[in-house]
Amino acid sequence: MTTDPNADTRRSTSPQGDGSTFDPSLYGRLVGDDYDAIYEGVFDTEGAVTLLGRLAGPSGAILELGVGTGRLALPLVAKGHEVCGVDASAEMLDQLAAKPGGDRVRRVQGDFSDVDLDRTFDVAVITFNTIFALPDQDAQVRCFANTARHLRPGGRFVVEAWVPEPPKTPPPTLSTRRVAEGLVGLVLSEHDRTRQLLSTTQVVLGGPRNVLVYPVVHRYAHPSELDLMARLAGMALEDRFADWKGTTYESTSPDHISVYRLEGPPTGPAQAGS
Repeated sequence: MTTDPNADTRRSTSPQGDGSTFDPSLYGRLVGDDYDAIYEGVFDTEGAVTLLGRLAGPSGAILELGVGTGRLALPLVAKGHEVCGVDASAEMLDQLAAKPGGDRVRRVQGDFSDVDLDRTFDVAVITFNTIFALPDQDAQVRCFANTARHLRPGGRFVVEAWVPEPPKTPPPTLSTRRVAEGLVGLVLSEHDRTRQLLSTTQVVLGGPRNVLVYPVVHRYAHPSELDLMARLAGMALEDRFADWKGTTYESTSPDHISVYRLEGPPTGPAQAGS
């Protein structure tokens, strides 16, 4: 067990609607060692850090759900923000801790749909479709509610996700996806429309392993459904962009950055902290 004061372990599993057990740590166990190499240069990290810093204000406290290896957390703490990162994967958090500045990030291992951090923040953020990694609508609703309890009055919850456009051809379907330069990404997809589940087998060709294969399941939700989850949690949509640069969101935008604002004081166990 680590003695790092910024490390905290609160692991959990939860039942899914089909009776199986959802293990939120599985993705990190399968991909954690290769994550940085797979996605190097893919994300607009600078744009995300700029927008989150502006929303949080100087030295504002930021909660990142699905912090991973610290792509956003590390530059945010370097800019003077207090950052707490929650992730289900010990492998991801270990990589974050080993990086320069990783000791300045409070790292919590747990399920971000129900973790209790005993304090509140100016901004919470969940990026790269991670909200869809939760297994069903109930878990996503709990995530919004739990996040609201961890926000100070007027705090923001920022959600980055793809706009659902499920495959129109009979399953399975094969497509490509963007990964780091020099690698090839393939996706084999099965779609369950009744449960809004996109079950994929991700294949990455190239890199140290030559071939990496792992499953990713998304319980997707349209922006309007996420808006309703926010309303149920006492938040309202403040802005929606097509990207981190603030490009206007349109009906043809493939992705969205949604900014929700807490309209009233948080309720529940989380309390304001410093």
